[in-house]
Amino acid sequence: GGVMIAAMSKAGYPAPFSASVVAAGASTDILIPPSVAFIIYSVLVPQASVPDLFAAGLFPGLLAGALIIIPAVLLSRYYRLGMNEGSLERPPFFKSLVEASWGLAAPVVILGGMRLGWFTPTEAAVVAVFYGLFVGMVVYRTIKLKDLFIIFREAAELSAVILFIVTLAGIFAWALSTLSIIDPITQAVVNSGLGEYGVLAVIILLLVVMGMFLDGISIFLIFVPLLMPIVNHFEWDVIWFGVILTIMVAVGQFTPPLAVNLMVSCRIAKVPMESTVRWVLWLLLGMFVALILVIIFPGIATWLPTTLNAK
Repeated sequence: GGVMIAAMSKAGYPAPFSASVVAAGASTDILIPPSVAFIIYSVLVPQASVPDLFAAGLFPGLLAGALIIIPAVLLSRYYRLGMNEGSLERPPFFKSLVEASWGLAAPVVILGGMRLGWFTPTEAAVVAVFYGLFVGMVVYRTIKLKDLFIIFREAAELSAVILFIVTLAGIFAWALSTLSIIDPITQAVVNSGLGEYGVLAVIILLLVVMGMFLDGISIFLIFVPLLMPIVNHFEWDVIWFGVILTIMVAVGQFTPPLAVNLMVSCRIAKVPMESTVRWVLWLLLGMFVALILVIIFPGIATWLPTTLNAK
């Protein structure tokens, strides 16, 4: 956001539009592998493997990204935004592509290594760290030896926060199970008379609202134990449901008035959130179209993992 919003401002894009586009684009990252949210989901749902989830999120993530790009481009042209873009210095494309190739290769190394069986998802995290250190310290030389302490300290702080959330969520799930709360909730939902798609609509509404307040990992840890009995009752594909769940969380993260991503991007752009509503609603429409398409055509999410497993 700090880089992109500043560049868009120089190109002539209004700050509220820039904040909206960055928040929407950032929300799709939990769909594109490698995704921490999918890893957490696989821990909570053992029958959903990490490689299958990564493969399942690829096409829905690209679809969601494309359906955000379309309104962003149309709005830019209709309102004649970015009129200064032509005056900005453009670096040579192919030279920049070559220089960025080491960074762009990281997902290929991680996903390819897991798919070929060279390492497990847990080991892939270690490979990613050492690959990043090698590229940063040897290839690009932007990381100095003195920077390692700061990097490790920030990584430890972030890991501690995540592990604290995981611990509390584990206690919460244990309490739900011990107090026999999950079964009555499941029965109440199943016997509500709403039907399969009515229940799915309620879940979508609930998780979009929760996505306004919480990050994706917290939502997964809290709600997946509650929702899995419902998923099993309706015999929904757990891989497909994981993708649906992730899209709903992504939508909530840039849905006003309480959107985690949009709040951060507005802070960077130094604009009030209400100024982004006229722009962000069109981007939300694109994400909702992606969600509906994945619901109607489950193969968008399930085709790639099924094909890879068949081979």
